[in-house]
Amino acid sequence: MNENRISYILVFIYVFSYVICDGELGSGSERFKIEGKIFVPFVNDLEWISSTKIIIDGGRYLGFLKSDGAFSVSNLPSGSYSIEVINPSYVFEPARIDITSKGKFRARKMNNIQLNAVSTINYPLKLKARSRINYFQEREKWSITDMIFSPMVLMMVLPLIMVMVLPKLINAQDPETQREMQSQMNFLTPKNNIPEFSEFLTNLLSGGPKKPSQSRTKPSKRR
Repeated sequence: MNENRISYILVFIYVFSYVICDGELGSGSERFKIEGKIFVPFVNDLEWISSTKIIIDGGRYLGFLKSDGAFSVSNLPSGSYSIEVINPSYVFEPARIDITSKGKFRARKMNNIQLNAVSTINYPLKLKARSRINYFQEREKWSITDMIFSPMVLMMVLPLIMVMVLPKLINAQDPETQREMQSQMNFLTPKNNIPEFSEFLTNLLSGGPKKPSQSRTKPSKRR
């Protein structure tokens, strides 16, 4: 019997101390609430509300919208929180809210590229949709410029232009330049005494150049 009383007393002391400690911790750390409203200015109906969520700190806290687009996420300690609006059809700009221990709120746009750039916004939050999400890429339309500037057409047209324009440019030059270019062309053309490559290859494979056959004249016998 005495052992049961001692166990009851120990359980009572443990529960009493836990309640006191929990009350002290709860009174020392205040909780706050983040409020705001979501707008989609280029849509008249409100069907987007049911599919919209408020994500705080990447999913650590979650909120939903009311029928008028307002939201409220409570039971938050002081700190800095990222606010993201998730909707499958519209894009919203994220925001960040800093809550001090005294209950002061500071809202600003969240810029992940330029972290030092601070752009404050009003609180309670009023977040508008920037644009509609496009899941499909529009097919490119046919245009005459795409065909003209395509690589295949350029490869065919440019040599033709060079062939047609260069002779006119050469004829328009002075006679000295023409004689110089003509001499260069004559220098590049193969001479008659230089064998061609095909002839050289034939001679190489056949074992050498064929010697001209000399007809041997037999001496005529005198009768």
